[in-house]
Amino acid sequence: MNPQQHHSLQQGLAQLPLIAILRGITPDEIEPVADALIDAGFRFIEVPLNSPNAWDSIARLRTHCPEPILIGAGTVLSTEQVSQLAQLGGSLLITPNTNPEVIRAGVDAGLAPFIGCMTPSEAFAAAQAGACALKLFPAARLGPDYFKDLKAVLPAGLPVLAVGGVNVDNMAEWHWAGIGGFGFGSNLYTPGRPATEVGRIAAELVAEWHRLQQRHSQQSGSHD
Repeated sequence: MNPQQHHSLQQGLAQLPLIAILRGITPDEIEPVADALIDAGFRFIEVPLNSPNAWDSIARLRTHCPEPILIGAGTVLSTEQVSQLAQLGGSLLITPNTNPEVIRAGVDAGLAPFIGCMTPSEAFAAAQAGACALKLFPAARLGPDYFKDLKAVLPAGLPVLAVGGVNVDNMAEWHWAGIGGFGFGSNLYTPGRPATEVGRIAAELVAEWHRLQQRHSQQSGSHD
């Protein structure tokens, strides 16, 4: 990861840690959908590798999107896929599971590993292997109370994003629990959904995140 990408990563995680998960998207759809997401404020875009011609979509995104936007592959399961992502110039290595070998390969390739985990053992294994963020999955099945228990023992400063079943209606309860961000899949994009509709939903998600952050700042200020 070059210095500019690293800066974009840190800034994105601090200001708007929302990932658009475009599972099932095709290369012909990718550019207008990306434009809609960027216009709404998204900085992280993921194309899961079980999407049609996913590598082509990732390559198009790398060419099309401005430098501050970080592009990644999701459902990365092997070191071979890590190498291919690095060759395409991707930034985000996103997995559904915790595989230390894949994580270490990503770190060595200069990628930012966002690693799927559910249990404390998986979370610590991911952190020790070099994950720069954790992806709690499936979040809605586990719930914010589960996350609060997990967060209490995790290394301080390691971001945890909730993925799976999160939408604009339940972001607040996760934010209240201290979650570090979100990944949005089918609630944001489903195959064939028009880019304009994706953009509308994305804007609602971004607005809700900012509202929650502002409320948190106001409450923190009132306690000073």
